[in-house]
Amino acid sequence: MNFNILIGGTAGQGMDTISDFLEKFLKKKGFYVFSNKDYMSRVRGGHNFTQVRFGEEPIYAHHPDLDLIVALDKATVELHKERLKPEGIIIVDESIEAEDERINKLPLMKTAKEVGLSRAFGTVAAGAVIKHFGVAKEGVEEVIPKKFTEEIRKINLDAFNKGYELIEGKFNLIEGKAKNLVMINGNNAIALGAITGGLSFYSAYPMTPATSVMTYLAKKQVEVGMVVDQAEDEVAAINAAIGASYAGARAMTGSSGGGFSLMVEALGLAGITETPLVVIDSQRPGPATGLPTRTEQSDLSFILTASHGEFPRMVIGVRNAEDAFYQTFRALNIADKYQMVVIILTDQYLADSNLTLPKFKLEDLKIERYISGAETIEDGEEYKRYKLTPNGISPRLIPGKVEGQVVLVDSDEHTEYAHITESGEVRNQMMEKRMGKLELLKEELLEPEYFGVEKPEILLLGWGSTYGALKEAVDMLNKEDVSVGALSFGDIYPLPKQLLNKYSKEAKYVVNIEQNYTGQLGKLITQETGILMDKIILKYDGKQITPVEIYERVKSEVL
Repeated sequence: MNFNILIGGTAGQGMDTISDFLEKFLKKKGFYVFSNKDYMSRVRGGHNFTQVRFGEEPIYAHHPDLDLIVALDKATVELHKERLKPEGIIIVDESIEAEDERINKLPLMKTAKEVGLSRAFGTVAAGAVIKHFGVAKEGVEEVIPKKFTEEIRKINLDAFNKGYELIEGKFNLIEGKAKNLVMINGNNAIALGAITGGLSFYSAYPMTPATSVMTYLAKKQVEVGMVVDQAEDEVAAINAAIGASYAGARAMTGSSGGGFSLMVEALGLAGITETPLVVIDSQRPGPATGLPTRTEQSDLSFILTASHGEFPRMVIGVRNAEDAFYQTFRALNIADKYQMVVIILTDQYLADSNLTLPKFKLEDLKIERYISGAETIEDGEEYKRYKLTPNGISPRLIPGKVEGQVVLVDSDEHTEYAHITESGEVRNQMMEKRMGKLELLKEELLEPEYFGVEKPEILLLGWGSTYGALKEAVDMLNKEDVSVGALSFGDIYPLPKQLLNKYSKEAKYVVNIEQNYTGQLGKLITQETGILMDKIILKYDGKQITPVEIYERVKSEVL
């Protein structure tokens, strides 16, 4: 069993304070937690809300039905009361003029002022929420921010305790049994995976929802010995990352779709110069500015061929914070090994969602650098940056590391020595050398994760952040004896095909589920395998699809 809380109001009212407090406290008390944010592109005003879902089993997605609403304004009541379960409640300050039989008007602001700090209003509300669910309040002082002065910490503790007494508890959860969990959002997981993977240079220009990757790395750069460069624009950012990689740094850059659009010419530069590079695209709805603080999966088709000409690339869609950590680590190794571009696709939903998960298994991770030295060059030989080798991967020297050798690279087509050429024969050799890496890469592809019955009549396909909703929807449908399975793709290009071929042959219906208008994964699958989609379930309003939506649409549109 799990419970769903919504905290809503206008920007600047303190929703993040309440949600952060609840997330940390519930996690400390042994519950699994999942939270997601919905916010407008403005500093003040508008309507924003955060949903916090918690329970005693792992949670991977948000849910539309609510057990409790903390409404910081009247609009939140009106906008979300229809989602409240019949037995649910709404907590508001006594000053808010809203009517509903489930409303509990509490003296939240009055209590905060009584303890001597009106800004402790949110802590009072958090106390009432915790009491409603019957969670034991012991240990609450440990989640009050350490950055507060001792006096402010005491005031907030008093505010929480008084809020705890403002309401009668309805449940008796006390505490959960999940221990030794970490809680992290998708962007921070990407950043942490990059640090663990030996990242030494990150350059970017701020663009929602990718900005917090740079923010996290900037906070840690001195501690881990990294350089973080806030460039003047995305063109400068990717070119700086390419230059750093050429010089031997493990380099990465990131943006959202609009910023990535500015990077595409330089993406080709990395491709033809065979410079290792990891690029993050944190998707939001486009085109142009689109919905800058919402979510979508609409960049995939663009990413697959971004930049003119042809060169090898790998595309990975991360599925949740845990996957984001490990895949970012892996992407750095793959980019280094194959001297190629690896693009990681995430989105606003995943970027801003907090998830509790087991501690990362660092002992299983190994940084793999593929740097050559003087031993790869025969005496008296000039270094060939693009030497033709059986597997197409040339020895990579770092400039200045081998005496007497110059490391040339060129954006024109080039010979093995990196000298410009217009020879058709050499062009063929270099194209085949570069593109041949994709065949090698296929040996390392991770098959999509499968969940559901072994021989499904209905096969659902998805990628990236739809993972959690797919997983829960499959469970809901199978409990009703609907024969359903799902493949959730992480590695997208080159496309892993083994499980796809296996389960699509068994299924009566192959159903593509994506957060875009054109079914971009489905089109890629058809292009690469000839497998046709029997049905499509698409969502592109800027809101993340829920397990309930998938469940209902499968029942109404497929069965």
